Amino acid sequence: LMQPQTLWQMFDEVGFGRPPQSGFPGEASGRVRPYKTWKPIEQATMSYGHGISLSLMQLARAYTIFTNDGELKPVSFMRLDQPLPGKQVIRPDTARKMRDMLMTVTQPGGTAPRAQVLGFTVGGKTGTAHKQEGRGYAASKYISSFVGFAPATRPRLIVAVMIDEPQGQHYGGPVAGPVFANVAANALRALNVPPDSSVTNIIIPKEPLEESM
Repeated sequence: LMQPQTLWQMFDEVGFGRPPQSGFPGEASGRVRPYKTWKPIEQATMSYGHGISLSLMQLARAYTIFTNDGELKPVSFMRLDQPLPGKQVIRPDTARKMRDMLMTVTQPGGTAPRAQVLGFTVGGKTGTAHKQEGRGYAASKYISSFVGFAPATRPRLIVAVMIDEPQGQHYGGPVAGPVFANVAANALRALNVPPDSSVTNIIIPKEPLEESM
């Protein structure tokens, strides 16, 4: 059984609950409550994102541990002459295993086949959450998201997409996945990143796959 302090420490090490110090004025710190106040059910729901708050920038930055062999990278809105040093958060072999698992999300049978990019491997994770309203959650308002990276075998880009209150379909894969695919495809082309996949045809299931809430 994972102790509450262990999970809280991971949240803290990837920057949740603290401003990302990107240089953007007014950036949010989000909120992660002290682990000593957690109830067992709260620890369980926090493991899949409920009960904490964070910005899309914080979430994108956290993904750098998967794309850089376990090293959390700083973020900046300013062009830097030299990259700032990162911080090792998880072991390199753990990061590589996570990359492999995240790649299955965009493959047939995963929750985000619509996030595939022709010629490139893609890894990432969908998200679907009830929108916070007052002290609870709205019954029929959602936040749909997809955070991914490409090429997954040698990552160059992390793209985070969040759709606020989507209409009709609300699962992260079919709603935010196509936005990721469009942005990533154009960015990879602009950066002249060489393809790492021989896939020339993307097969999309007729019915969107459901994901856990």
